[in-house]
Amino acid sequence: MAAKTTLNAKNLEALGAQRLAELLIEISTGSAAHKRRLRMELAGNHGGAEVAREVRKRLASIARARTVIEWHKVKAVNADLETQRSAIVTVVAADDPKEAFDLIWQFLAVADTIFARSNSGDSAFIETFHQACADAGVIASSACIGIDVLADRIFTALQDNDYGQYDPLIAEMVPALGKDGLERLKSLLVRWSNEPEEKPADADREIFGWGGKGPIYKDEIYTNHRQRRARIALQEIADAQNDVDAFIAQQPEETLRAPMVAAEIADRLLLAGRAEEALEILDAADHRERFELPFEWQHARVKALDVLGRGQEARSYQWQCFEQSLNGEHLRAFLRRLADFDDIEAEEKAFAFAHRFPDVHRALAFFLTWPAPAEAAKLISGRQAELNGDLYELMTPAAEMLQEKFPLAATVVLRSMIGFALDEGRSSRYRHAARHLAVCASLAPHIDDFGSARPHDTYVAELKRQHGKKHGFWSLIR
Repeated sequence: MAAKTTLNAKNLEALGAQRLAELLIEISTGSAAHKRRLRMELAGNHGGAEVAREVRKRLASIARARTVIEWHKVKAVNADLETQRSAIVTVVAADDPKEAFDLIWQFLAVADTIFARSNSGDSAFIETFHQACADAGVIASSACIGIDVLADRIFTALQDNDYGQYDPLIAEMVPALGKDGLERLKSLLVRWSNEPEEKPADADREIFGWGGKGPIYKDEIYTNHRQRRARIALQEIADAQNDVDAFIAQQPEETLRAPMVAAEIADRLLLAGRAEEALEILDAADHRERFELPFEWQHARVKALDVLGRGQEARSYQWQCFEQSLNGEHLRAFLRRLADFDDIEAEEKAFAFAHRFPDVHRALAFFLTWPAPAEAAKLISGRQAELNGDLYELMTPAAEMLQEKFPLAATVVLRSMIGFALDEGRSSRYRHAARHLAVCASLAPHIDDFGSARPHDTYVAELKRQHGKKHGFWSLIR
């Protein structure tokens, strides 16, 4: 049983309503966020209309604010936004969907001021506004908003999507828009993209920057930006209407041969049962100056070959893709095609190939993500001289994965990072190098045979001989 002092709802109820009220007043003193939450709860007791009034007032206050949102304030500001969004969705929408519809758009509109004030680049805000787009779609359906009004509202929002806050809006609004609403929105976007831009007189044109062909004018940037936004939105509508030809029509001629674009088109053609066209689009992509094609392009080509009944060719190509990239997803897909026991033999063949792969770091990354820690340890043992300790983003997780069962391999990896920091005099990494050396010391008793590597004491003595004057490092050793 929980102790009587454990903080849970049952124990707090025993304090009584009056004492709890006094404590809440005391706790909320000096905390604007807590006070706003309490006022929202009080408003909830008086119905959705009162909650709507509180939310509207708070959103207006957020929109007027000009204070910079520093990184340490992001969590608090986003919590405030989430409180308002939750109140709209859970309280106001249940009581008055039309009022909730207006409020969720007011909520989305504060994105501009939030992002303009934020200098953290935090993703929390964008996730909140993307969730609000989903909420707007649900509320629009329940509020039975007219499709013309809804299409116009979405169109206006998409014109002001500077921070990507409205990126999921069309997809979320498809059920509420329906066929006629999508057509209405499509016509608005087509008209917008075709609007002639009034070009200012040369003397009045503002230069945005300079390129190889001379000045880049601000009015040109705006026109290109407008057309790109309209094109992306029209592609989303094409997807919603399952119209692959309309999607292709929105691709500029110069991008149709880009491998990633070709992959996107091919995926849609395959869904439409047009595998021959998908393969043609893929094979027409521009492969020049590319050591390795994108995974998405390769994956789409394998699917197209499969659908066309060219399974053996698809398997051969998939293996070839694995050999070029050591991408584990290619290997997994290849193994799934094989009968029992054949897949074990193929996996062993893949591991042997990875051990011989020219780029030891890509091979190590493959074994770590597969995961095959024993193979990673074997690779490190055989090719330790090739390890680059500068690649800490790879070496750190490798050491962490290997240290329990393969302490020697983990030690070799840690030493590569220590050696790089000291050999290159990277004082900013001395703190990490000192920590790595301490881990090496803790692993040493678990290593029965250091093989070609120096025992720990010998290694430390050699470090002192070579780098004894790097006092910034040795002062961190305990």
